[in-house]
Amino acid sequence: MPCSIVLGAQWGDEGKGKVVDIYTAESDVVVRYQGGHNAGHTVVIGGEQYILHLIPSGIMHEDKVNIIGNGVVVDPEALIQEIDDLKNRGIKFEGRFFLSKRSHLIMPYHKLFDKQSELKKGSKKIGTTGRGIGPTYADKMARVGIRVCDLFDDEVLKEKIFDNVYEVNRIAEKIYGLDKLDPGEIYDKYLEYADYLKPYVAETSYLINKFYDEGKKVMMEGAQGTLLDVDHGTYPYVTSSNATAGGACTGTGLSPVKINTVVGVMKAYTTRVGSGPFPSELNDDMGERLREVGGEYGATTGRPRRCGWLDLVAGKYSVMLNGIKYIALTKLDVLSGLEKIKVCVGYKYNGKVFETFPPEVKILENCEPVYEEFPGWNEDITKVRNYDDLPENAKKYVEFIKSYLGVEYSLISLGTDRAETIILNNIF
Repeated sequence: MPCSIVLGAQWGDEGKGKVVDIYTAESDVVVRYQGGHNAGHTVVIGGEQYILHLIPSGIMHEDKVNIIGNGVVVDPEALIQEIDDLKNRGIKFEGRFFLSKRSHLIMPYHKLFDKQSELKKGSKKIGTTGRGIGPTYADKMARVGIRVCDLFDDEVLKEKIFDNVYEVNRIAEKIYGLDKLDPGEIYDKYLEYADYLKPYVAETSYLINKFYDEGKKVMMEGAQGTLLDVDHGTYPYVTSSNATAGGACTGTGLSPVKINTVVGVMKAYTTRVGSGPFPSELNDDMGERLREVGGEYGATTGRPRRCGWLDLVAGKYSVMLNGIKYIALTKLDVLSGLEKIKVCVGYKYNGKVFETFPPEVKILENCEPVYEEFPGWNEDITKVRNYDDLPENAKKYVEFIKSYLGVEYSLISLGTDRAETIILNNIF
């Protein structure tokens, strides 16, 4: 009765969508456990690209069950659009897609406050996508959130919307100078969403445990990445949920004793979107080269990603936090053609070298990365399917990463397509 977690080991955008898509072939159930539609997972099959925001990447396999767990915050408008778009491309949902009754709903005022808060921060902005994720999690913790189950009780839904909007309008008017929201309009719109979503809604914590107890293989899909975790990431430049392995339990209702494997998805270099410290960032031609060759633009926003060398100080921290057994190394092909490749193995700050990941943003923003250097390779590796066929210098590079982190590889990705992969271990 195995259950595996696949999560980001860096600042997100590591290629989790492709990895989940590949291992869905070996699983029965795929569950998304945190985040919202600020995440974009890209799957390429036969040259055709699918960008998913809320729906688990396993939806691309016809016979697999896909679940949005209670830890995910859901914009019903965005979810409905995503379902419709995939249905129009021939993807079936009936009987194989479920949405947790306990998931919290993103409301129009969450998106409004998200954008206004960022504008007021000016140069100190977090770099949020403005999709209302943070304010929704804030309302969840303040115990004034509206959940999916509330959509199906008209009295409860109306009371919650009217109470919340009353408070919201006071803030919108006095702090941001905005027009008042109409709670009646919001109520009517969310009743429409309820009609559409009702066939998919379930008490998913029971459903997930039922599948597990029946011997089904369950895979948990994380969004964002470890270094964006609200507790363990580069706070305050983080997301608003727990992107680490612990979030898989609280975000689904599956006990931690039922988790047997954690897979960390890691690029062969490092990227970051939005504001925040990034010790190995390259603000030069090499950084631009990684961005262009790697296609480093946000799947959700289109924003250019910041690029830099692989940071193994952060990587080792991620392995420790999550109990990562396997690394799925992605985008190794992007490094082909480089004469030299560097890897960060320490941070130098005020005469001291840190080999652990410090919580202080000031240190991370002002440290000097300590690098080890490796010779590159010129061969095109996108057609390689066996590890032994990789160029010797490529093997030396990936072996150093494995040794430094103390892990094994589950796979090595050599391109965007599902087929451009060296499979090394089954994660179940």
